[in-house]
Amino acid sequence: MNDADCIAFLQWALPRLERPWSGYRKVRGLIRKRLTGRLRTLGLATLDAYRERLETSPEEWAELDALLAIPISRFYRDRDVFDLLQSRVLPALASEAIAEARTELICWSAGCASGEEPYTVAISWQLRLQRTFPQLDMRVVATDLEPTLLERARAGCYRRSSLKELPADLLAQAFEPRDDALCVRGPFRTVEFAQQDLRTAMPEGLFDIVLCRNVVLTYFAVPMQQRLTQRIANRLRIGGALVIGIHESLPGGVVGLAPWPGTRCTYRRVAD
Repeated sequence: MNDADCIAFLQWALPRLERPWSGYRKVRGLIRKRLTGRLRTLGLATLDAYRERLETSPEEWAELDALLAIPISRFYRDRDVFDLLQSRVLPALASEAIAEARTELICWSAGCASGEEPYTVAISWQLRLQRTFPQLDMRVVATDLEPTLLERARAGCYRRSSLKELPADLLAQAFEPRDDALCVRGPFRTVEFAQQDLRTAMPEGLFDIVLCRNVVLTYFAVPMQQRLTQRIANRLRIGGALVIGIHESLPGGVVGLAPWPGTRCTYRRVAD
């Protein structure tokens, strides 16, 4: 298939899955490769034939939806964001939790891909913040739709290229070499991974902080963005933090969130 055919197909299919074309412009080469593989699996020659399959086989839409997941992740992605989490956001949340006589902070990494983001949070907490708040533990829950990615996350072993932005002190203390990979050491394997589709399920309970970066606000259409962002906001404790991607913005109509002063792409849960 050529690029023009791929674009035409995506512009037809994406609205039916409440996904925006704008989120896929720069990754359409990857999607084209995936679509080529899917056509080969189905024994179809063209995207027109695949479109006919979609129109006559509703179950195929789930297969297409899975092809559209974009798992781009690495440790300490967007350094400024994690630096501000450690210097401002997490200490504030920790102080509030202690004042309320709680013994743990609860973090949810939504759309965690292969686990780089939740491990970054867990490692940063243990090595840089827990000594300041020894009476407080952090529980990190991480969810993703794709089981293959979650299998990699649970294995906890990564190529060195995905760790190049992680500060040297965290890398040295939290990872050990194994074959051609670097693997998370046992004491830092505390993340709870679960397979969930954000559109239909979310972890139980209230959260002190939710990281939902480059998932809802990039790869879903605005009405879906509004619904999911509001649901996520409602799962935050009053005073809790929502972190989105540095190039993302909240959709209109979401209530209960206010910018966290002095931070990037971070919002605080306030009373409605």
